[in-house]
Amino acid sequence: MKYILLVSHGTMAQGVRSVLDMLVGEGREDILSTSLKNGMGADELAENVRRCVSVVKEEDELLVFADLIGGSPLTTTADVLAEEGLLNRTTMVGGMNLPLVVGAIVSKDSMETGALVDMLIPEAKEALRKFTVTVSEPEDEI
Repeated sequence: MKYILLVSHGTMAQGVRSVLDMLVGEGREDILSTSLKNGMGADELAENVRRCVSVVKEEDELLVFADLIGGSPLTTTADVLAEEGLLNRTTMVGGMNLPLVVGAIVSKDSMETGALVDMLIPEAKEALRKFTVTVSEPEDEI
């Protein structure tokens, strides 16, 4: 199985997870999430990550999506994955957004992980753009 682990500062990971429940179905065991909440130490986050990945078996893969590259959630997750011997079966992506994660969920079981990530990153970048609404002025009545 390919698991997806969402990690973030605040409650972003749980928020993305909540949206995924709406879009791809509730109760999916292949979607995991945890976050670094205000006032939480790295040890507590590490324990939460450890608990999340305890379901990952030797034959499984893990896709990690984090809010920021270099942030504590991603670096702590990487440390835990190294300690648990999971890094060689893990692909990590920073800069999580909803189109990226939805694309991963929808396509993860039909593509090799490297090709999947190579496809998803440009698509997620393309989804980020300015949204403009043009307002037309009503014509004056004579």
